[in-house]
Amino acid sequence: MKPFLRQQLARYADRLGELEFLLSRQDIMGDMEQFLKLSREHTDVAAVAGRWLRYQQREADLATAQEMLKDAADDAEMSAMAQEEIDNASAELTQLETELQRMLLPKDPDDARPAFVEIRAGTGGDESALFAADLARMYLRYADRRGWKHEVMSESASELGGYKEIVIRIEGDNVYGALKFESGGHRVQRVPVTETQGRIHTSACTIAVLAEPDEAEAIKINPSDLRIDTYRASGAGGQHINKTDSAVRITHLPTGIVAECQDGRSQHSNKAQALRVLTARIQEKDRSERAAKDAAERKSLVGSGDRSDRIRTYNFPQGRLTDHRINLTLYKLLSIMEGDLDDVVNALQAHEAATQLAALELNA
Repeated sequence: MKPFLRQQLARYADRLGELEFLLSRQDIMGDMEQFLKLSREHTDVAAVAGRWLRYQQREADLATAQEMLKDAADDAEMSAMAQEEIDNASAELTQLETELQRMLLPKDPDDARPAFVEIRAGTGGDESALFAADLARMYLRYADRRGWKHEVMSESASELGGYKEIVIRIEGDNVYGALKFESGGHRVQRVPVTETQGRIHTSACTIAVLAEPDEAEAIKINPSDLRIDTYRASGAGGQHINKTDSAVRITHLPTGIVAECQDGRSQHSNKAQALRVLTARIQEKDRSERAAKDAAERKSLVGSGDRSDRIRTYNFPQGRLTDHRINLTLYKLLSIMEGDLDDVVNALQAHEAATQLAALELNA
């Protein structure tokens, strides 16, 4: 294990002792907010310190087994036992080091939050809108594989059955943490259904993944900064949707950010949902500006929040998906479009973890 990691882990062990002392004081119960804060920190620090203690124990076991192997050169049975312990201890140390590295990485508090996935058609006309529908289906299938709940917040359909824009809310375990790297430009290369001569066209969509703000920590929006418009919803929905001005569009005047919703059964529910999306978009704007500064400092593309980046290409003739940020190429495009995104998501998360670990070592 690298020396800087040992230094970091030693600090966790020291901090655990400090926290146990602070939580044992009689006066701590008089400040419940501070008590809860220290208790949460104690839980996190104790988890790291516990794994570090186990690592040190297995290091000692490995050293003992190596000495035993030297001393048992003429004893085949003892040598075999020592070698087995060396193999077991070495394997567990490798696993523990990986766990500890992951536990030391800075945590994004939004990773556990639900997310809004916004997909917009770009260059390519009808084909781009059809690709947007394919991407929406891909994420919905992925959500089903992960056991996540999802709902369409708003949609703007195209003439051929695609989407000019669609916003999906997804809720479940670590949703934003898994999907946040999907933000950016997605390019498709294939023969469109409208192409009569079999030529391959290139089209594009943009995706923005926004963490749903925690109501307790969400930015406060001044009501006077909002313009709220109601209008008659369009599309499927029966008689109700055609007879009432239930659709709501909210504009945040200082930033010009707009959110709308027409899928609810009442103006009240549409207003509430549109306000949630608007808050997420404003918060993501702030996040993107901060992330752009961080990305410039650590020269990392993953998670930069730059929507103009072409992050991925879906090449249907070759059955190939390429993520340009991490030079990942997979020849399983059809299964990916059916929601088999684990290899992509895991590779992006591993790349980000490696980047964070390098930054941690640099700053140690």
